[in-house]
Amino acid sequence: MTDPDASAPGATETDDHSAPTPPADEAQLGALFGPDSQFHRFFNDPRWALAVVRATVLEAAHPQIGAALADNSTFVAHPWRRLRNTLVSLQRMFGADDHTRQREAARLNRLHARLSGTDAQDQPYDAMDPQVRAWVVATLFESSVTMCRLSGQPLDRQSMERLYAEFQAFLAALGDAAGHLPPTVQEFWPYYDRVVEEELEHTEALRIILHQLFDHLPAPALLDGLPTVWAAGRALAGPLIGTITVASLPEPFRRRAGLPEVPGARTLMRSAYVAAGLARFLPDNWLRTENLVDLLNPSPDRDRDRDRDRDRDSDRDSDTARTATLTSLRDRMDQAGALFRLVTPFPVQHTPAEPTGALRNADEFFTEVLDQTGNGYLDWPDLAAMARELSTRLDLDEPEETRLYQAYAQWWRELQAALDTDGDGRVSKEEYAAATPSLAGPALIRVAEVLFDVTDANGDGFIDEAEYRTLFRTAFRRTMTEADTRYTRGAFVKDFLSFMSGRRRSTGYDPLLADA
Repeated sequence: MTDPDASAPGATETDDHSAPTPPADEAQLGALFGPDSQFHRFFNDPRWALAVVRATVLEAAHPQIGAALADNSTFVAHPWRRLRNTLVSLQRMFGADDHTRQREAARLNRLHARLSGTDAQDQPYDAMDPQVRAWVVATLFESSVTMCRLSGQPLDRQSMERLYAEFQAFLAALGDAAGHLPPTVQEFWPYYDRVVEEELEHTEALRIILHQLFDHLPAPALLDGLPTVWAAGRALAGPLIGTITVASLPEPFRRRAGLPEVPGARTLMRSAYVAAGLARFLPDNWLRTENLVDLLNPSPDRDRDRDRDRDRDSDRDSDTARTATLTSLRDRMDQAGALFRLVTPFPVQHTPAEPTGALRNADEFFTEVLDQTGNGYLDWPDLAAMARELSTRLDLDEPEETRLYQAYAQWWRELQAALDTDGDGRVSKEEYAAATPSLAGPALIRVAEVLFDVTDANGDGFIDEAEYRTLFRTAFRRTMTEADTRYTRGAFVKDFLSFMSGRRRSTGYDPLLADA
């Protein structure tokens, strides 16, 4: 059995689990989603941040998931971008609109279908494996139950069964057949204990999360102007989050993985969960997840956005007020950063204020743009991550998504042929630096052309302001005359090549492909 202080067997949470959780049929499926769901009550709950971190660690400890994360994920180099995309996906899946949920489920299935391979020990992994997908859902459910217990607000029987039914419905919405998760809550806990005790390992992805990500987490865009303050805060918060997370993990797994038991860690863990639970008494608008994500990932064109929003019709007044509030806070952070740099002897680091068009050196461009997975090499998963981010921004369906992936695959073959001098199947930073006169071959031009085509949603041969904003999440940054307010194919391709091969900074492409 698992340690009751570290996991959440059903018997420790409620008095009776004899009644089975009924499987959700199609008529019930819609009722399990939407604003009245248990999930939505958790989504804006500060405690859920701790629960999601814990669930991510348990996912990474699964050999197949750990291998897929280590090979393909951008969570090390671009954690804030990954966070935003994950939250948007969860909102779509648990929202009230069934059409949106179906489209997102199809998108997730296409994404997972592209994540397969072998790990360093030649063991296969496949993100479409139904048992693997069931474990991801299991960690979210169990960590949500655990967060309630550790914060002194355990779920009652009805709430727990409702939450379990919602996560079962989430798995069903992805098209997975029933049976990969146990049908009832009382049957879930033996399943969970078995996986923890028999299948989880101290994977490379787990090691990176616990010993690298927390300690080297890059600053979110809001705090990019305060690198010294961020570094000081991270030095304290990183080990703290790691200690809290490890203390909350199941005891059998902690022992087998050799994770240390820090004195006082359990008391610290419970205190963190209780403190997060008390935040529920704060005003609701302070805790909305989308507001917090907006603060962490502000629009790079906030001044123009603010001016444009002020010109909206009266039905946009609430959005304008929200934008004005966020903009005011960001401006104050910029001012604080400028003042702090004036009164401290620390060297100035790169911030988003660096002018558009400035050149990066080869080493910086390789690290910030090309190496999307953060493993120190350029290979196919890095370019696939670019295609994935662009497809996500544009919310592409088939066949446009596949066209974009195929264009990037062709570019990878061209890069591999030109730059992989030692034949190891990947491009090192040194190999890239030795061959940087130009990357603008025919395949990269094709990527630019396909990206233009899929961004030009109405097919009129131009990218208008709305289409530009969909891709870059910012207003036009180009100088346009009144008669020419659209982005032409030639200008778009030129700017894309200038960024990707000329290593020029870009107000649009930096937040899209370079920022954390």
